[in-house]
Amino acid sequence: MSVEKEWDAQRRSFPTTHWSMIERVGRGGDQAARQALGSLLARYLPALRAYLIGKRGIQPHCAEDLLQEFIATKVLEKNLIGRADRALGSKFRTFLLTALDRFVLNKLRDARAAVRFPRTGRVVGLDAAYGVPSRGVSPPEAFEIAWAREVLEEVSRRMKAECMAKGRADIWVVFECRTLRPILDRTEPLDYEEVVKRFGYRSPLQAWNVLMTAKRMYRRLLLEVVAEYAGPEHVEAEVAELREILSRGGAESERGPGTLQ
Repeated sequence: MSVEKEWDAQRRSFPTTHWSMIERVGRGGDQAARQALGSLLARYLPALRAYLIGKRGIQPHCAEDLLQEFIATKVLEKNLIGRADRALGSKFRTFLLTALDRFVLNKLRDARAAVRFPRTGRVVGLDAAYGVPSRGVSPPEAFEIAWAREVLEEVSRRMKAECMAKGRADIWVVFECRTLRPILDRTEPLDYEEVVKRFGYRSPLQAWNVLMTAKRMYRRLLLEVVAEYAGPEHVEAEVAELREILSRGGAESERGPGTLQ
């Protein structure tokens, strides 16, 4: 596959959640609906899984079982996505999380009933039943943070692919060593003098200009990705919310709200 074709494939890899796709899933019955459903699940399941494990305190293998049952009984059998309300706008993920949370709470009640009235004549702990703790849980920040990171990971993938396709690998590597890697590894950015030496720039000023180009590219691709799932009319509000989510969740160590500027 050529670099250009690989770039195009990368750009198509992030499934949109425009309401036209959601409505296609809701109609069901054909291959297009099945493909749309697969795309939606592929994008949202990592965030839902992170919520179950991180905030509901569910053991990973139990979380996987719960997700599979949720998909089978609610998404497929009950056509959950077909009942999504277009008025939710960019908050389809909130609709999906609410449905999952209700499903899990019902399972928790069933597990507690099993503790009180065990069919086998022995008491089964909640952890043994579903891995669900009886203690209270925090708000679903894990889901929002996981979703925000999914978005930013997609932006980074597209940026790297675009740089390579345009023969501007230098833009990516400068952005990576001055912005991404320091945030990911919690290290100091590579000194501009070292950047000049390593990548053959004429001066620190030239390296700085390349970094500004990289940040503008990142911002453009971020707006592109957000528009795909939130719709053009919700882009700026969604970007502001992503920044707030990452700041609130301490995700600056992962990508940093500064990358959303």
